Amino acid sequence: MTTVRARARPWRSILALLLAVAGAIVSEFSGVNGYAAWHAADRAQKLIWVSGLAAFFIFGMAAAIGLSARLRSALQPLIGQAHAGVLRYVLLLAGVFAILTITLAIVGVSPDRLVLGGAVTGVLIGIAAQQSLANLFAGLVLLFARPFRVGDLVRFRAGALSGEIEGVVTDLSLTYVRLQTAQGTMMLPNAQALAAAVLLVPEPHSATSAAATATHAGDTSAAPDDDESAPTGESAA
Repeated sequence: MTTVRARARPWRSILALLLAVAGAIVSEFSGVNGYAAWHAADRAQKLIWVSGLAAFFIFGMAAAIGLSARLRSALQPLIGQAHAGVLRYVLLLAGVFAILTITLAIVGVSPDRLVLGGAVTGVLIGIAAQQSLANLFAGLVLLFARPFRVGDLVRFRAGALSGEIEGVVTDLSLTYVRLQTAQGTMMLPNAQALAAAVLLVPEPHSATSAAATATHAGDTSAAPDDDESAPTGESAA
């Protein structure tokens, strides 16, 4: 049953996309040329226009959410969970922006009128969510620069952390780095992880193997010297 549902999910998103396109076409050819011609249209045209517009907006949002989630599930085994999550958010934002733009065009509202309001809103949101945006952009830098990966034993050192934090990286997201430390699971904000000095701690067995290899190499290089310094039987005689 779970497999059948998983296979049906992409078809639901595709069906929602087709219904959204059909709703936009119906609303565009309903005879109502935007909100300005609302009073000149009859009741049937108004009903068709509103129904098509609502169908486009609702099914378009459902298709954007479903297809972005499907993209993340398909790409996660190939590029990892963190990068797949970034692509999902990019596709989702692009889909929402396209739906809003087309909706405004059908209604008859020029997007140019919303530029000033959008700019003011963006400034206010940027001031209010400064810390969240800092973590978001720091997460993008960590995902693409990749100073450490999931499974690495790392040690963060910064004044904001009041010393050092050591643990195994278990997850990388757009906002936090999840560490498994001796005290338990710790969520480190990406902005602090990017600003801290990072030390990749070698695993104990790797350090032991490296030391053993170095010791063996030293013994091997010293062996010929011992052979040359030892006198042979003929020279001693």
